[in-house]
Amino acid sequence: MSTTPINHGVVHIAGPTGVGKSALAIEIAERIGAEIVGADAYQIYAGLPILTAQPAAAEMGRVPHHLIGCIPPTEAFDAQRYAELARPILADIARRGRRALVVGGTGLYFRALIDGFAPTPPPDAGLRRELEDLDLDALVGRLEAADPAAPALVDCRNKRRVVRAIEIVEGSGRPLADFRSTPRMTATGLLVTRDREELRDRIAANVRQMLAMGAIEEVKALGDGVGPTAERAIGLKDIRAYIQGALSLDQCIERMTLETQRYAKRQLTWFRNQTTFKPLDLTGTQHWSAAVESALRALE
Repeated sequence: MSTTPINHGVVHIAGPTGVGKSALAIEIAERIGAEIVGADAYQIYAGLPILTAQPAAAEMGRVPHHLIGCIPPTEAFDAQRYAELARPILADIARRGRRALVVGGTGLYFRALIDGFAPTPPPDAGLRRELEDLDLDALVGRLEAADPAAPALVDCRNKRRVVRAIEIVEGSGRPLADFRSTPRMTATGLLVTRDREELRDRIAANVRQMLAMGAIEEVKALGDGVGPTAERAIGLKDIRAYIQGALSLDQCIERMTLETQRYAKRQLTWFRNQTTFKPLDLTGTQHWSAAVESALRALE
């Protein structure tokens, strides 16, 4: 097979955490002369390379990587800012005659990069302070009063997202659906999957490996210097609870594993519903060469 079957441009490789997309992307990038642009809300932060499963230094030495470990953990970050950083990087890669693989598991980063979002009102510091003082039930009630259909479009268990939805609805005077009615993305890409049980086992093994590699020491070194976005990195609060004696090590592992498995399920559902990326099932993969050939055939 030709080593350059993919058209020039950007290829997207998405999938749930633990599925093996980063390792696959490196193999593909080496075959087609590509550079990797991360699209992960937590891997983008410095200071948490183990907990966020960033590619190891040796892996990043094989292929140029961008937007991995480059943002201070104290900074808030969102999909719009991600797109603003990623676009000039992609343009530069294209200018140099290289291909780009956008690789990650944060769906809204792909959405912002491929299609963009309808312009939304900027955060209002005064309103946000007012909203932050309300409990979650009061916030959901306020959102429903402003836009009865909005709660169905928001994760109403997530206070930050409810607050932002209120800001958008009240700041624009328009229903939230006006900013969410986007079609499925039709960009070139792969959705990497595995059998449910195999993915669950991989996630469980990955959590134990993270702790063995020093994730606890990493969180200790980070201290309290974490902003509102990095604060939500999976496992951070559980490791802190272990450090403080509120959880045993086994309890910490169990919670991290369960949270990661749930997150992976949500990621997979999102990508299946929001993209037309071609599925690539890695279940039972023993040799990357076969997986890479399957990926290249899917992308031809």
